Amino acid sequence: MITFNLEVILNKIQDRNLHHAVKLRNNTHDLGDLYHHKASLFLKKYEAYLQREGENIDFGINRYLIMLETMLQERIQFIKTGQYSNTSFEEVEKSVYANPEAMVSHMHGLVLAQFLWPDQYTRFLFFSTNFHKYFNDFCTYLEIGGGHGLYLNEAIELFPQARQFDLVDISQSSIDLAKGIIDNDRVNYYHKNVYDFDENEYNFITMGEVLEHVEDPLGLLTKTVSLLSPNGVCYITTPINSPMLDHIYLFNDEEEIRTLFHSAGLQIIEEKIAISDNKSTTYAKKNKTPVMYAAFLKKI
Repeated sequence: MITFNLEVILNKIQDRNLHHAVKLRNNTHDLGDLYHHKASLFLKKYEAYLQREGENIDFGINRYLIMLETMLQERIQFIKTGQYSNTSFEEVEKSVYANPEAMVSHMHGLVLAQFLWPDQYTRFLFFSTNFHKYFNDFCTYLEIGGGHGLYLNEAIELFPQARQFDLVDISQSSIDLAKGIIDNDRVNYYHKNVYDFDENEYNFITMGEVLEHVEDPLGLLTKTVSLLSPNGVCYITTPINSPMLDHIYLFNDEEEIRTLFHSAGLQIIEEKIAISDNKSTTYAKKNKTPVMYAAFLKKI
């Protein structure tokens, strides 16, 4: 039986962390019917996957709460030092990407965050609302660093007859999670570093929250551009002032990201900015509150 919904999740979080549950309710109470509809569709797929794996709702919630504690520790250090705790991809790969237990826990926590955190939902809605402008059934789709599969799943929901759906990720744990949630044989999964990925040019590329995970985001963007067809479009998101256990590259403001895009040969078509906990721009700048950036881009 499918019992997974936002209210059940919030009630269970409330039993463990009342203060956080109150904040979540305050931040999401006015997001509307579409928010609840989108959340319900994806979370039902997630619960079905958990049940196939012999788990239940508590598994995901436990991982989410563990992630919160880790984030708090990272945040405290970031405020003290002004830097992320990790500086090299090699150390993150050893401690997270190549560590199935750590990676699985982190990714399950992020699944719930997609709809519990309004800044995450804002970026997802920006993608979902505008995707049709840049994609059709004759297009090919690539996702770089697919994570939990939310964006790829939405692309398939919107254009189920599209020509091709591919996902490349350096983490097998991530691929297993995305594959389990999406549960669609039309997707081709590639377990490899994107720098070793040279399949085809794609009409549309999604890269959600990947730039901050590498030492050289310009190099990654250059590789992404090489995989994009001449008239193709990509959707890229990345956070500002957002310390997490696997974040390496620190973006200090939106202009740094825009400049990086231009250096990689990308032009912004439209962009969206969402601030954590619905804080104001002034508050975010003063307190280094996480800011989430998203953009649709094309080649210059």
